[in-house]
Amino acid sequence: MTVRKKISSILPNTAKAMTGGTPDPEVTGLCCDSRRVEAGHAFFALPGVQSDGRRFIADALQRGAQAVVAEHPVDLPEGIAGFVVSNGREAMAHAAALFYDDPTAGLPVVGVTGTNGKTTVTYLLESILKAAGFRPAVLGTINYRLGDTCLPAPHTTPESTDLIKTLAQFRQEGADSLVMEVSSHALAQHRADGVHFTVGVFTNLTSEHLDYHGDMASYFASKKRLFHLLPEAEGHAVVNIDDPYGRQLAEEIEGTLTCGRREGAAVTPESVTLTLDGINGRIRTPAGTFELQSGLLGEFNLENLLCAVAAGIALDLPIEIIEKGIRQAPGVPGRLERIENSKGAVILVDYAHTGDALEKVLSTVCRLNPRRLLVVFGCGGDRDKSKRPAMAAVAIRHADLAIITTDNPRSEDPATIISEIETGCREAGGRSLSREELSGLDKGYFIEHDRRRAIDLAVSLLQPGDLLLVAGKGHEDYQIIGSERLHFDDREQVRRSLAEQEVSG
Repeated sequence: MTVRKKISSILPNTAKAMTGGTPDPEVTGLCCDSRRVEAGHAFFALPGVQSDGRRFIADALQRGAQAVVAEHPVDLPEGIAGFVVSNGREAMAHAAALFYDDPTAGLPVVGVTGTNGKTTVTYLLESILKAAGFRPAVLGTINYRLGDTCLPAPHTTPESTDLIKTLAQFRQEGADSLVMEVSSHALAQHRADGVHFTVGVFTNLTSEHLDYHGDMASYFASKKRLFHLLPEAEGHAVVNIDDPYGRQLAEEIEGTLTCGRREGAAVTPESVTLTLDGINGRIRTPAGTFELQSGLLGEFNLENLLCAVAAGIALDLPIEIIEKGIRQAPGVPGRLERIENSKGAVILVDYAHTGDALEKVLSTVCRLNPRRLLVVFGCGGDRDKSKRPAMAAVAIRHADLAIITTDNPRSEDPATIISEIETGCREAGGRSLSREELSGLDKGYFIEHDRRRAIDLAVSLLQPGDLLLVAGKGHEDYQIIGSERLHFDDREQVRRSLAEQEVSG
């Protein structure tokens, strides 16, 4: 995709040219990472949490940058254009949209934000839009995709330059609608400011990313930014009012389309049945009622389904199309994904990596009344440490056996992370079990640092009627240990353990 634009044509009118340099060069790309700069690019020297982008201007110029955009004046060599803007990230997002000819203009675009449920809601909306005859692009935690094109997703919501470039590519390839997860980091950093959202969906808010946001108030404020990017007309904000933060948001935004089981919700079940086979019920909406049939499991997925239905209503899609899309929606990778086995047990792999998410998943599978409930989980390093005792308490409360292991320790010592989880287990009344006690019906926890061996152990303990949940990584196919990103997929490992034990047994 070769593009050339005058730098002045894509910057805000308030941008001020620095003294000297070429007044208005053509640029061939936009970048805020000096290592990715190519000849002809404009480099956005952004302030960061750990470093200031102005430190990397020399590197960007050496790689061929023709223009520099910063929040404060800098000294530049002759022949290099410089511009000062009040907010570098906001300016970059809008510049990207103009540079790539505003790829989301005129499209139905749904942004989904919240702590949990974003990915599932986007998969459901993708199916609904396909049932309506659209060719939707989807950007989220698992991948960025359009039809047979599937790109890896290094971030839930990429940097604004990468985001808009990807959307321009998808539109060129025939995308006529867009569904995207919008993370709190992305909203706080203006990454999605160049997107024309039609509908915004709020799923829920629970403790997560507090290492970045600092407190729940700041976290909530970042989520609310999505709804400031919507058209001002009523009916574009879809909010789950089963969630207390959702109720607060619905009160703040006039004309919100509410959903949930709570009294007063506009999209709500008249009746519903939740079983191991899925969710069935009759759903009432402002556009009429319909029979819901879904293979998803649990009350939290009912909330996700209601969010997707409400978004379909907000897009003015016919109720029969929404019903068809929900019915035809595929399972979501790594979200209560079932692993078939010959042990007579139920094995599920799920992305739950917060206390709230694990609570929802474990309380859901508990209602299936398994003979014994086993869970394998860990906690990520360099992330919110408050999750560790919270997840431990949930596991001890619901599971018969919790096997504690590594997740993505990153730069932290895995033993330290596991020790903090174990403290949470003890505080919740959990008992450390010996290996000899594991095959019985003793209730407690066991520590196995190696995730591969932890899964092997859990699978080896399974008896008919048991249920095993491997939690925390879901669709991820890697483990980050130190600075290394190593291939590791819980689903692959479960299947490998099953196969090896079948041969040896």
